Amino acid sequence: MRMSEGVEWAAHCCLLLSWIGEDGPVPATRLAAGFDLPAPYLNKQLQALVRAGIATSTPGPRGGFRLARPLEQITMMDIVTAIEGPEPAFQCTEIRQRGMFAGSPESNFRAPCAISTAMRKGEMAWRRTLAKQTLADVNAAATGGLPDLPEQIRAWYART
Repeated sequence: MRMSEGVEWAAHCCLLLSWIGEDGPVPATRLAAGFDLPAPYLNKQLQALVRAGIATSTPGPRGGFRLARPLEQITMMDIVTAIEGPEPAFQCTEIRQRGMFAGSPESNFRAPCAISTAMRKGEMAWRRTLAKQTLADVNAAATGGLPDLPEQIRAWYART
């Protein structure tokens, strides 16, 4: 399974917003500068966070983005869903009913597809894991060995 880089960008931006957004909204261009990312594409990811209720957006020259709720109330699954959408990663198309088995009795296919069942179990496991992991947990891991990281980030953004 592969997720778009937008998930990574959005998660990092949420942490940055928690660290530097205390003084007001942060423009997408400023967030993008910190990671040398294309601002228009990052803005699309940030807008997805707004639509999901993870961030808020303020228009205008002093506008930008802020977190809509505390880190403890945002899960990694919230971010994945905001960027990738809620659809399952695996889509069973029932190919077992085509080709050599086309025209077989319907009774042969009453049991769920074993491949689909295995894939859904795996997907549910990673979704549950991400749903249990809040951005507060990620923040603690990110700053665990670097307690002054948020201050360093604020200082960098204050210079730019």
